[in-house]
Amino acid sequence: MLYPVYVHGGDAKHAHGVTFPDFPGCFAAADEWAGLPAAIQEAVQAHFHGEGAQAVPEPTALELLTADAQYQGGAWMLADVDLSRMDTSPVRLNISLPANLVDEIDAFARSQGSTRSGFLAQAARQAMALKGA
Repeated sequence: MLYPVYVHGGDAKHAHGVTFPDFPGCFAAADEWAGLPAAIQEAVQAHFHGEGAQAVPEPTALELLTADAQYQGGAWMLADVDLSRMDTSPVRLNISLPANLVDEIDAFARSQGSTRSGFLAQAARQAMALKGA
C-alpha cells in the first residue's frame, strides 16, 4: 500500500531521515536514497509489531499533507509498504524495569502517539541497527 512519507535529505555526515505522517512516532533513516525503501518497510514493521493489523491506518491523501507548514525543506515520497510482511502476532515478554523508567517510557510513547510495546520495539530495532546487528 502506498503511504506518503516526508524525507529530510541528508549529507555526507547525516543520513536521510523519514517521517511518517500516518504513523506518529515512526521514523526511518538511510545513508543512501536507494536504501530508503528497505528502511521504511523495516520501520513500519517494527512500529506496528504486536499491534494487530487493524492498528494500521489507511494512507492520508498526499494532497492534504503537502499544504501542512510543518513539512519544509524536504521532499515527499510515496512509499510502497508491504502490509502482508507485517508480523502482528504479539509475543508476551516478562521484563523488569525501574518504575520511574516505565513511567517515562509510557509518557514518551503517548506523546508520540505510540504504545509502550511499540516504543520499545522501535527502540530495540534502532539500537540493533546502530550496532550493525
